[in-house]
Amino acid sequence: MTPINSANDSERQHERMNTLIAADAPLCGVIPPVITPLTLDGEVDVTSLERLVEFEISAGVHAIFALGTGGEGPYLTDDQRRTVLDTVTRVVNKRVPVLAGVSDIGTRKVLHNAEVSVEYPVDALVSTAPFYGTVTTPEIDSHFRAIHAAFDLPLYAYDIPGFVGVKLPGELTVALAHDGIIAGVKDTSGEEDGFRFVIEETRDLPGFAVITGSDITGDAAIYQGAHGMIVGVANIDPQGFVKVYDAATVGDWDTARAEQERLHKLRLIAKIAAKRISPFSATIGAFKAAQVQRGIIDTDLLQAPLQQLNGDERSAVHAVLESQNLGKIEFE
Repeated sequence: MTPINSANDSERQHERMNTLIAADAPLCGVIPPVITPLTLDGEVDVTSLERLVEFEISAGVHAIFALGTGGEGPYLTDDQRRTVLDTVTRVVNKRVPVLAGVSDIGTRKVLHNAEVSVEYPVDALVSTAPFYGTVTTPEIDSHFRAIHAAFDLPLYAYDIPGFVGVKLPGELTVALAHDGIIAGVKDTSGEEDGFRFVIEETRDLPGFAVITGSDITGDAAIYQGAHGMIVGVANIDPQGFVKVYDAATVGDWDTARAEQERLHKLRLIAKIAAKRISPFSATIGAFKAAQVQRGIIDTDLLQAPLQQLNGDERSAVHAVLESQNLGKIEFE
């Protein structure tokens, strides 16, 4: 891999990295982690991805997160990653920030993924701690510092211990925030003490964003002081989450709670196939099946070895959509 911290590369990065994310204002709002639709032969379905991104933008979302967990980012080849990033950034066309997931098993692979990402006009990078091998706090610390040193873009830490195998320590998150290494954190840990601790310890830090990854508690997270939501169900009903966020930010908690409770019922589609296939396949498979039913994407295939839903499970997803009055969308 070509060194990415040479003088020439540094100059080239500064020329191309004109991010939409302000240094003194936290990233806010609803940020869908867009799924990666696939063709029948397993390649990225560009036409479906174009429809999905335009659907999200038209719903009023505040940013787009590509190649995250919901986008099956770590499963994709470099060519597939390039196709996703080219499509997303082209369709977004600087209307909102684009975050690129770069998570991988080790720091060098993450740096490679980031180098691929910055070939496109992305506005920020998102990384988990390294996974596969168990890592300690000093190793996680050096990982994020290495990414920050190599790229002149905002870096967001992604706390998802269910996939990584280790919880991002709250004390380390706060230290990285105050040292200017990370611009924010997406918390999908489900650990409320740690989430609250990070909010409290970074509240007065200009530009630092605490973002929940929970589809279920977005209203409560905003009430506590979180700045936004990266939520998978926004692939299906982004308007609902925008309504939650808009209501919460003006203190209309009755509206926020009522809409969040409706979205919680929609989120239950993730459990339909969970007894037959892995929870991850069941979740992403349900999201894709719902998007096919709504006419947003063409197939509900997942990257191998992940498994799609079967016919009965798809029918159950369709029933939930019908109960929520979420029908087909007419695209021009």
